[in-house]
Parts: sequence; structure tokens; C-alpha cells
Amino acid sequence: MDIHPSTEEDAPMDTDRLSINQITVKSWTFEETVRGCARHGIRYVGAWLDRVAEIGVEKAVKILGDHGVAVSSVCRAGFFTDNSPDGPWSGRADNERAIDMTAQLGADVLYLVCGGVAADRDLPAARDAVRDGLAELVPYAVERGVRLAVEPLHPMMCAERSVIVTMAQAVELAAQFRPDEVGVAVDTYNVWWDPRLAEDIRRAGDRIIGYQVCDWLVPQPHPVFGRGVPGDGVIDLRSITRAVDATGYRGPIEVEIFNEKVWSSPPDEVIRMIKKRFAARVLG
Repeated sequence: MDIHPSTEEDAPMDTDRLSINQITVKSWTFEETVRGCARHGIRYVGAWLDRVAEIGVEKAVKILGDHGVAVSSVCRAGFFTDNSPDGPWSGRADNERAIDMTAQLGADVLYLVCGGVAADRDLPAARDAVRDGLAELVPYAVERGVRLAVEPLHPMMCAERSVIVTMAQAVELAAQFRPDEVGVAVDTYNVWWDPRLAEDIRRAGDRIIGYQVCDWLVPQPHPVFGRGVPGDGVIDLRSITRAVDATGYRGPIEVEIFNEKVWSSPPDEVIRMIKKRFAARVLG
């Protein structure tokens, strides 16, 4: 967690687009996260449904309003293949509740984790199930002013979490719907390795409705909980940001980190480090 000596120590703290995803400061409650963001001059937070549910949506909305913090996106819905490694998922009912909570929070972007391979091991059928489940959900989301963001995950998560593993697949899936209904989310941890990434970001164009960043650590400490603070790994984050910005995306940039070491550090210290790194390592 030490900040390596570099020019980022003196870099201006341009945080206008910075959002802190709740999972990055996992030890904080929703209220503590919002208060912390406000204390550090950060205007956005990426919300997780379970943390909002702990206090109720109405209280969460009041806390956001009291501190002048907006929700950049909500995690998460999907699991269209009935395969969730994180516990029971009751399909459409849970997805509709996620949409309702997103709208109540004043957000319009709900991230989708599409679901891994089903028990029958039929990968093409699993991808068909994702398409069909998304099509079933879109009308409900449209009525509530929520856009669904298809997030491709790293291929190592194909079995358990998502059979959509490249930007190309995400763009092709989203293209079956209107841009104001279904978009795509770029998460640097999941897509940085893809030799077609720049091309597929250009193809996505105005369908990009979410952008999350973190770094790829070497060696990887864990296949899921191995994300690093920007600047601690090997991803050329600035190049990806430039590619995303070139599509016209000007929305929040969420720092989303799954890492036990980061989670065990004081959250205020983590946020201070992220602020120091953001302009130097992330902005294009």
C-alpha cells in the first residue's frame, strides 16, 4: 500500500470524474462511504445493492442528498444462466428489484454480471440464455429510466460469473437493443489484455455507459481479489481512458478494487492514495 516515489506525488488532484466504488472501501457502510467521499471532495459513489439494502433505499437517498454525492452506477444484476457464485439468485424477481432500487437511487446505469456456464456445460446455450434474459428484462428497465450495462468479465471468470468475456461479445449483445436501453461497461481489469480492445471500444461508441478502473498486479494474488490501486500494476490505464473518452464518454470513472490488502487498510488512506494516482495514472 506504499505510494511509490514518482511525479504523482505532485500531480494535480483532478477528481471531477472520480467515483469510489463501494467495494473499494469494503469495511465502510453505505453511509460511511458517502460521508467519506464528501469529506474527500469526491462527487460520485458506485453503489452495491446489498449495502444499500442494509439501511433501506429511502435512507440511502437522504444520505446522498445531504452530502451532495450522486450514484455513478449500481452493482449488480444479471445472472441470466441461473449461475451465481455469490449465493442464491431468484432470476427475474431479483433483477426487477435491482432496477427499482437503481431508479430510486437516482442512478440510470445498472451493471450486469451475465452468469457463468450452466450445469449442462453448454456454453453456446448459456450465451443464448443471456440474450434471452436480457431481452425479457429490457422493457421493465426502460419503463423506469434505467440503462442496462453489459460488463464483459475476464475469461478466467467464464465458468462461474460471465460467459460474456470480451468487449466484442458485449458490443454484439448490446447492439441487439437500442443504445438508450442497453450499453456496455468497460472495466480495465477485465479487458486490458484484449488485442482488439481499442477497435472494439471504437465500435462500442456511444454505447459505453460505464467505465471502471483498477490495475493488474504481478504476480496475481487471487483470481478475483487481485485488483490493484492504479499505478501498482501493468495496465496502461491512460491509453484505455483516451480510447473511452474518444467515443464521447464523459461520465464518472469508478475505481473498483477487490483486494484483501486494500480492504484491510484504513479507507481514508486508500481514498487519499487513489486521489493522488487518479490524474497521473488514469486520466488520458
